[in-house]
Amino acid sequence: MTDVQPATSGRRARGGADARRAARTAVTIRQAGYIRRKVKLYEPFSDDQLELIENNAQWVLQEIGIDFRDDPEALAMWKAAGADVKGERVRFPKGLVRSLIKTAPREFTQFARNPANNVTVGGNNTVFAPVYGPPFVRDLDGGRRYATIEDFRNFVKLVYMSPSLHHSGGTVCEPVDIPVAKRHLDMVYSHIKYSDKPFMGSVTAPERAEDSVAMAKMVFGVDFVDNNCVLINLINANSPMVFDGTMVGALKVYARAGQATVISPFIVAGAMSAVTTVGTLTQILAEASAGMAFAQLCRPGAPVVFGTFASSMSMQSGAPTFGTPEPAHVLFGAAQLARRMGVPFRSGGGLCGSKIPDGQAAYESANTLWPTLLGGVNFCLHAAGWLEGGLASSYEKLIMDADQLTMFQKFAEGLDFSENGQALDAMREVGPGSHFLGCAHTQANFETAFWRSQLADNNSFEQWRDDGGKDIVARANAQWKKLLADYEAPGLDPSLDEELQAFMAKRKETLPDTVS
Repeated sequence: MTDVQPATSGRRARGGADARRAARTAVTIRQAGYIRRKVKLYEPFSDDQLELIENNAQWVLQEIGIDFRDDPEALAMWKAAGADVKGERVRFPKGLVRSLIKTAPREFTQFARNPANNVTVGGNNTVFAPVYGPPFVRDLDGGRRYATIEDFRNFVKLVYMSPSLHHSGGTVCEPVDIPVAKRHLDMVYSHIKYSDKPFMGSVTAPERAEDSVAMAKMVFGVDFVDNNCVLINLINANSPMVFDGTMVGALKVYARAGQATVISPFIVAGAMSAVTTVGTLTQILAEASAGMAFAQLCRPGAPVVFGTFASSMSMQSGAPTFGTPEPAHVLFGAAQLARRMGVPFRSGGGLCGSKIPDGQAAYESANTLWPTLLGGVNFCLHAAGWLEGGLASSYEKLIMDADQLTMFQKFAEGLDFSENGQALDAMREVGPGSHFLGCAHTQANFETAFWRSQLADNNSFEQWRDDGGKDIVARANAQWKKLLADYEAPGLDPSLDEELQAFMAKRKETLPDTVS
């Protein structure tokens, strides 16, 4: 992958007066930029323990194997690579999977329509992306309801206007008012039209992945897309130990196009993996390794991300639980395993099982986000807006989470040991028995000294009462409405917009109005 930005998005010269007018009237949102961590990671597993898990995962790959279902081509590719293929079960000789993964990059850049919003995935970097996948949305006014394309566009706009969210994400909610076979076009277009941050493509069918790549080529240019990552995409293993035809088909499309795939076992421990952390880590490593290796069979050097989504299960209700110790241990261990393997890592987020953005949601999300940062997650999906175990995207929680993400961004900067950070001049000026409020050092650092929430109320009780006695959810409700009222789209070349819409219209003529 070449780390260069395309000139004029790698396309033919566009537009004249319309393009210049779009550029002049474009609103620039000041972004924080993805996190470059300057704090040490928490690594609770010893080398001996990690090696044990690696050996156990190799045993799973060799003795039990992984099913690659409904894709004869994938089975033929594995057989040609030296794997033992019987039916749809693939067993891997010792060392085969790891040797294939060696061609994957340790880190890679995903390019955005706006070069200032490019992100580097891997290394000491953390990229926050919003919630992904819920069929429902919730807000304080309308309650819980099925998502529409208007909701989808709203979430894209809100993420665009949130500096602590570095990535536009993918299926920020599922717009059920558009037929399943067609909605991916509107979703990808919304990310292109209403944001200039990097975004994800569709994975719900191989042909939808192909449409995503085709639209990306219109934006960035064919040659640029062939040599650089402009899409990142979520490929879930159907745990335990299965990759289905839909996921494998989408994986092939993206990997062959040189685009990034997050190979992510989706596990509720106790149902889709063993109840123990070490057993779950063993299975995650086996499944993710097989998927990442297959991406390299499709195209050596294709970017991959070792992903995991792991929650524990309530043994009373069977529902997934979040913010508990066991998934945190899984995250820490999987992150260490990814670094040993030399690939980027995805996990974490603002996860919760609460049905509304209440105290449970806050506690559980915080208990997931701290391991996300301290564990060294490189690509964090579901960083903001997740509610109800992933069934609902919440307007208010998106705003609340995005506010908290600015705190994690500040924490990740580490400590200032410069002369200003040491503050000896302040101590010399103030001396014993006085205070620091009026000294020159305090005045010089007044605006940047401490992180400050944009949502929290730190006034007196009387001031809070006189301002209406609003809780944080009500304040978040007012903030997302103001953001949408103030929203202005980033500049987009009118002729590119026309080309995208023409492509969508032509594709929709051939696609059915079906529910699958």
